[in-house]
Amino acid sequence: MNIVLRPGRASDASACSVICYEAFKVIAENHNFPPDFPNLESALGLMDYALANKDIYSVVAEVDGKIVGSNFLWLHTAIAGVGPITIAPGYQNAALGRRLMEQVIQRSTELKMSAVRLVQAAYHNRSLSLYMKLGFDVKEPLSVIQGPALGLSLPGFEVRPANMTDLEPCNELCFDVHGHDRRQELQEAINNGNASVVEHLGKITGYTTQLGFFGHTVAESNNDLKALIGAATTIAGPGFLLPSRNSEIMRWCFSNGLRVIQPMILMSKGLYNEPVGAFLPSVIY
Repeated sequence: MNIVLRPGRASDASACSVICYEAFKVIAENHNFPPDFPNLESALGLMDYALANKDIYSVVAEVDGKIVGSNFLWLHTAIAGVGPITIAPGYQNAALGRRLMEQVIQRSTELKMSAVRLVQAAYHNRSLSLYMKLGFDVKEPLSVIQGPALGLSLPGFEVRPANMTDLEPCNELCFDVHGHDRRQELQEAINNGNASVVEHLGKITGYTTQLGFFGHTVAESNNDLKALIGAATTIAGPGFLLPSRNSEIMRWCFSNGLRVIQPMILMSKGLYNEPVGAFLPSVIY
């Protein structure tokens, strides 16, 4: 095959979204799991956003002039996130995935990123093997959790919409838990009206950019995390990603009618600080 890798363009969104939708659908259904993108429109929305965002590096693979795959490197902080990487079903298992991954890893090296992270579908053995070969380490087993909004509150833990005056205390909290903040993502979520904070004993003790696949959550304690999950009016996308080692929250979710949709794995190449607190990663990291 005559493979060409080039930067993505906004005009690639339509072709890339079809590949993204079909690739996730085929792989998921082959393993008897629901696809991450339930329809073409959801894939198109992400491709439109990612290909037009100056803080997301995109690479497109072409074979004989035809787009057959893409990958993305999210550059919002010192930690880069990878994904989604997708290859058209007829071109899978031909080393295109490795080429696309090597391209974004090279870009992260050029930009001197502290680490590169991704979230991988645990049932997909080939991608796990590829990422391990490329130097990624398994850091956290995850469970995708979905179900109806709980409408629960915890006494002493007040959840409210976040505003710009919350940005700095939330960034400090994220730094305390993870060793880095996610300022740009949080700021965007506040501007879009998606972010919430929880307050306990007069101070912010947790926040979420959105309870769902592309949102992340940081909290001092499991009670703060319960308050944020309980107050969410919806669980966006396929679900939120809960570290499976957090047995207390897993059991609490089950007792309140939530369920596991699929297993995933958080992987990292480079710097990784063991979190000190409760958290929910996004599907990017």
